[in-house]
Amino acid sequence: MPVHNVEIAQALNKLADLLEIEGANAFRVRAYRNAAHLVESLPRSVADMVAANEDLSELPGIGEALARKLKEIVETGHLAALEQEEKHVPAALSDLMKIPGLGPRRVHELFEKLKITDLASLEHAVRAGKFQTLDGFGEKTEARIREYLDRKTQTPPRMLLVTAEQVVESLLKNLRGVKGVKRVVPAGSFRRRRETVGDVDILATCADSAEIMRRFVGYEDVTEVISHGKTRSSVILRSGLHVDLRVVPEESYGAALHYFTGSKAHNIAIRARGVKAGLKINEYGVFRGEARVGGAKEDEVYAAVQLPYIEPELREDRGEIEAAEKGRLPKLVTLENIRGDLQSHSTATDGRADIAEMARAAGRLGYEYLAITDHSKHMTMVHGLNATRLARQIREIDRLNKQLSGFRILKSIEVDILENGELDLADDILKELDVVVGAVHFLFTLSREKQTERIMRAMDNPCFHILAHPSGRLIGERDAYEVDLERLLHAAKERGCFLELNAHPQRLDMNDVYCRMARELGVKVAISTDSHSPLSLDFMRLGVGQARRGWLEKDDVLNTRSWEAARKLFRKS
Repeated sequence: MPVHNVEIAQALNKLADLLEIEGANAFRVRAYRNAAHLVESLPRSVADMVAANEDLSELPGIGEALARKLKEIVETGHLAALEQEEKHVPAALSDLMKIPGLGPRRVHELFEKLKITDLASLEHAVRAGKFQTLDGFGEKTEARIREYLDRKTQTPPRMLLVTAEQVVESLLKNLRGVKGVKRVVPAGSFRRRRETVGDVDILATCADSAEIMRRFVGYEDVTEVISHGKTRSSVILRSGLHVDLRVVPEESYGAALHYFTGSKAHNIAIRARGVKAGLKINEYGVFRGEARVGGAKEDEVYAAVQLPYIEPELREDRGEIEAAEKGRLPKLVTLENIRGDLQSHSTATDGRADIAEMARAAGRLGYEYLAITDHSKHMTMVHGLNATRLARQIREIDRLNKQLSGFRILKSIEVDILENGELDLADDILKELDVVVGAVHFLFTLSREKQTERIMRAMDNPCFHILAHPSGRLIGERDAYEVDLERLLHAAKERGCFLELNAHPQRLDMNDVYCRMARELGVKVAISTDSHSPLSLDFMRLGVGQARRGWLEKDDVLNTRSWEAARKLFRKS
């Protein structure tokens, strides 16, 4: 049975959670979390690396002991250290760590004093008013827990796009190995590059549907076969992902791909245009009466209703059909357009590679520049840089740049925005930098007005260039803080600042709606990976996907330019 990177990372994170709840050594906990983060960001399967007998201890931050644990999970599907820890601390307590306001100390207290072992017993305790018996658990904490539990009950589970990629790519590879298969293509929200995926539709064309269906339902990652038919089957994978496979005839392939890509609203609008033109459009083709007039290719569906091809990322019925009708569809940015990355971290703070390693990795991607944006001093937990250490890093980057040809390391910082809107470091040192990225990393609970004013005051600083991850959300873990992003976009335009589209798969922040608003206002967007290791630089593709959903063109993105061209857009401090 294949073991995916996401499952390895989940095991390591769960072990870290349980150790932290138990009060284990912080460095040991951090080592497991760092390893989980690394595994999630690997562009290759750890299982493939083990099969190729590669030395996992050569991965950044992975020593021999951790390498043995990774190999153990791949080869056995289990982690003995986790199973041992679960004898002391209930495994389901790990789920409680995701709730805002519940850190390891509080989770441990809930376990010890209220015998809470999982979400169900937590919910029972909250509903029964038992929190009132505990010191330090105020009404706000209880309200946040209630809100989390209500939302979790009402919201169907969805998987991060990057996680779905790992799971789906293995399945696609397996299906493409069936003799006689011509095409196996994912559709749905996966193809539209939505930040999370609820289920996946896969389309195939082949000579023998029976054989690919047998391969599909017999895939070793399948835990439940919901249906098994000649042209359609449905399964649940071990990850919980629901997958449908449909075999379609060649003459219907384009129409089926359009139909199952969606969105539903987009498809309804296209079908309505077809009706006005005397056509019937469905997953089988484009018909005038009983005669098929198109559907073998996807662009035939659009041509039938007098429209140019509309890229999958735009198909949300948010004006793309009207734009197509008027010849105003954006020419969407591509990964090939990206010339540099404007946020990354090194071992100086919480990164897992030094500056030179990060630069070499960026160069291998064909980039011309990379900004090293280590944290500022307020981030004490990651040993953030004070002015003295930042000055030392500036000198180090100057030295490295003298050794480089055709590539530039940008002297930068991810500086904390303090509660009063001041920046965490003085202007004297910030003026020495190429790029200053401002970020909110604490006090997420300020009111909408105060949070917005806080960030706008930071933007007033002439050293400020880019606002990082503007809403502060972590998808599935932390909601966006209260902030008026539309007002911030207007403020950025007035002050000559930029906003970041953070490409980390758990952030993808800004979302597509505000990316489009930035475009309409003329505010340039920096697509940055927030990489903490060389392998995480690959997250750029996810950021580009989000940018495309937000209608961004090459010119709308700051880092599609050479550094010399980009720096001319920066205001002078």
